[in-house]
Amino acid sequence: MKSFNYNNINRENNLIRKAVKVIKENPKKVRNFIIAVVVLIIISIGVQMIIEESRKQKYVEYDGENLNEAKYPGYKELIDKLLEEHPNWTFTLFYTKLDWNEVIKNEGHSDTRTYPLNLVPDSSSYPDDWKCEIDINKRFDNGTWMCASDKAIKYKMDPRNVLNDNNIFQFKELNYVEGAQTAEGLKEITDGSFLEGDNISKALIEAGKNSNLDPYFIASRLIQEQGRDGTTLSKGYEYNGAIVYNPFNINAIGNSRDEILESAASYAYEQGWDSLEKAIIGGIEFMKEGYINEGQNTLYLQKFDVVKQGGLYEHQYMQNLLAPTSEASNMRDIYESSNTVDSKLNFIIPLYENMPEEISEE
Repeated sequence: MKSFNYNNINRENNLIRKAVKVIKENPKKVRNFIIAVVVLIIISIGVQMIIEESRKQKYVEYDGENLNEAKYPGYKELIDKLLEEHPNWTFTLFYTKLDWNEVIKNEGHSDTRTYPLNLVPDSSSYPDDWKCEIDINKRFDNGTWMCASDKAIKYKMDPRNVLNDNNIFQFKELNYVEGAQTAEGLKEITDGSFLEGDNISKALIEAGKNSNLDPYFIASRLIQEQGRDGTTLSKGYEYNGAIVYNPFNINAIGNSRDEILESAASYAYEQGWDSLEKAIIGGIEFMKEGYINEGQNTLYLQKFDVVKQGGLYEHQYMQNLLAPTSEASNMRDIYESSNTVDSKLNFIIPLYENMPEEISEE
C-alpha cells in the first residue's frame, strides 16, 4: 500500500493560500486580468469564425454591379452581353473559394491516381497537347480514350470559355421551370432516337416535374450516354437470366467493353430495372439524390466537382472532358426548337480565386 506524500500536499496548500491572499489584496488587478483573458478569448473565437466564413462557398445573385472585375477578370463583360441578348435570364455567382491553379492540379492526372478524372478521345480531331504526358500511350475505358492534359482541362474548365451563346447551357440550373420545358420540345430532339414516342416524352416531362429536374437535361443526358440510336444498355441486356436496362450508364466502370457492360448490368439488376421506363425513372432519382442534392446542379458541376458540400474533385458523373459541351449543345437545341430559350432560366457561374487575366486557350 502506497503512503501519501504529505510534503506535496503541504506545498499545494501553501500555493493556494498565497493565491487567495494575492486575490484579496489586489481584487481590481485580478478582475482586470480575468476580463482581459475573456476579451482575448472572444476576439480569438471571432477571428476564427471570420476565417471560417471567408472559406465558405457562397451563391450570390448577379445584379450587374456586384462582380469584382479586378479579382475575376473577363466575367462581367461576357455575362452582361448574354443578359443584353436574353433579358429574362438570371445569373447566380458561385464563389467556389478555390484557387484556380490548385483546381487544375487536382483535376489533372498524376502518378498517384490509377484512373484519370478527365479523358479525351484518341482522335486526330483534337490537338496532340490535349493528351497528358503521364500514361501518354495508355488507353482507358473501352480503349478509345486517353487521359487529358492540364491544357485541355484549363480550356474546358475556364468559365470564360463557357460564357457565350453556344456553351452557356453548361451553367444552366437543372431545375424544372413551368412552361419552359414541353413535350413538343422533347419530341423535336428525341424523334429518330431510341427515346422516340409520345409516351416517353410525356414520361420525361412528368418525371422532371415530380423531381424538379429539367426534362430537357434528362433527354440530353440520355442521348449523350447512349447516342441517338441507343446501345445494348438502352435496348436491353441479358444479365442473370433477366433483361435489364441502364440508359444512364450508372456504375458503367471498367477498362474493357465487357467489364463496363457487366458492371452497369449488375447495378441495373440490383435495382430491378427490367424496362426502359423503370431505368429512366430510377436513373433520374439517382442523379437527384447523388448529384443535384449535393449541389452539383449544372452540367459543368456534374463534370467538375468543385462543390465542397460533397467533397472535392472525385465525385463526378463522367470522365469525358467534352461531355458538358455536347450536352449543353443538345439542351440549347431543344430550347431553341420549342421556342422557350428566352424563358426565365437561371445560370450558375463558378468563380475561382487567382484567375489569370488571359482566357485559357485551346
